[in-house]
Amino acid sequence: MSRIGKKPVAIPAGVTASMADGVITMKGPKGELTMPTVPDITYELTDGEVAVRPANSTRRARAFWGMQRTLVQNLVVGVTEGFTKTLNITGVGYRANVQGSNLKLQLGYSHDVDFAIPDGIEIKTPDQTTIHISGSDRQKVGQVAAEIRRWRKPEPYKGKGIKYAGEFIFRKEGKKK
Repeated sequence: MSRIGKKPVAIPAGVTASMADGVITMKGPKGELTMPTVPDITYELTDGEVAVRPANSTRRARAFWGMQRTLVQNLVVGVTEGFTKTLNITGVGYRANVQGSNLKLQLGYSHDVDFAIPDGIEIKTPDQTTIHISGSDRQKVGQVAAEIRRWRKPEPYKGKGIKYAGEFIFRKEGKKK
């Protein structure tokens, strides 16, 4: 029995939900998001909430139940508040700034890295060592953050690189003389 799946997802005022042809659509102030439905799960749109239930008693249906409810919740949060990830850059000469529709990264390579900002994603650089990534689709925001981080992962000796805000890098001692 899924404890998360039992709770219906509340739809706040200003958000409209619809379901047609196996696709759930949420429209709100931050845009429109869609999600395909799973045949093992039933979705019930009632006044002001979406109830997610397993369609049968198979193991697969029970396994998908809580996850599908969370994905519906992410649609609601995405169209109302949106999602944000923050990256911090550490290292001498490492910096980032937004130029038009590109994020320009200087990460100690012989060349600058130009990262094209995808549609639906907004990137801000309040200073040269902080990157704020925001958007309505949680998966897309996380994917963009991971792709930017991949250019220079934090290393364990000096901690240089791109890391998530709040991420702890376990530092190694290095060689002793």
